[in-house]
Amino acid sequence: MGEVIRIGMDTSKRFFQLHGVDAAEQVVLRAKHSPSQMRAYFKKASPLVVGLEASPGRIIGRGP
Repeated sequence: MGEVIRIGMDTSKRFFQLHGVDAAEQVVLRAKHSPSQMRAYFKKASPLVVGLEASPGRIIGRGP
């Protein structure tokens, strides 16, 4: 299993879905974390690129 170099993060109401790939673009991570578990994961992780899923309901400061 390779080292995760990029993660896609899907934010839901209670959990974060993480999907990570290695340098060969092979999926090496599929995980569902609570906010506290996610913080603990990223504290231990090597530097990597994170892409966030954004939906209209999740954008802070969005106008009417």
